[in-house]
Amino acid sequence: MVNEHRSGPVRSTAAREAILDATARLFHNQGYDRLTIEGIAKEAGVGKQTIYRWWPSRGALIGECLAEGRLIPVDFVVPDTGDIADDVETWLRSVLSILEAPEGGALLRSLVAAATEDAGVGAHLGESLGVEKYLAERIRGGIRDGQLAPDAPVEQLGRAILGAIIVESLVRDEHDTDAIVRLTRFLFSR
Repeated sequence: MVNEHRSGPVRSTAAREAILDATARLFHNQGYDRLTIEGIAKEAGVGKQTIYRWWPSRGALIGECLAEGRLIPVDFVVPDTGDIADDVETWLRSVLSILEAPEGGALLRSLVAAATEDAGVGAHLGESLGVEKYLAERIRGGIRDGQLAPDAPVEQLGRAILGAIIVESLVRDEHDTDAIVRLTRFLFSR
């Protein structure tokens, strides 16, 4: 029988907060490519072994920062005005405002890079933007209200829109928010 009692020091709340704060700060300032466990440890005032004891990778750290709202601190709720296309557009414009903010495109590109190394980051990104919860809930409401076909693929629609946002974040030139809005209006037209 495996001993389920953890050996080693108990996880310090202060150290955890310092590590997550340092991760978020360095991620915003340097991006994913230049983010290192050594740099996080130095910034947080802890040893690398402390970080590795609690998180297996920098991707896991970023995933936790995302889950706690430390990287994208906005709650992206999809309204329900009775018009699914308008409601999704309102949500989408709110999400795309990240790209228009200073360093917003770099933030999303860094998150995409992190997601390629750690699938948890990708899952947390969708959660942070409200895709799984709010968008899926609104799409189900559109089905219930007869605005969408009864067999509309809820999860796939959410992923398609998230994919369009990600692709737009990868374009380093001027972003075309209206192109994604047109795409979503097409997806939700009957």
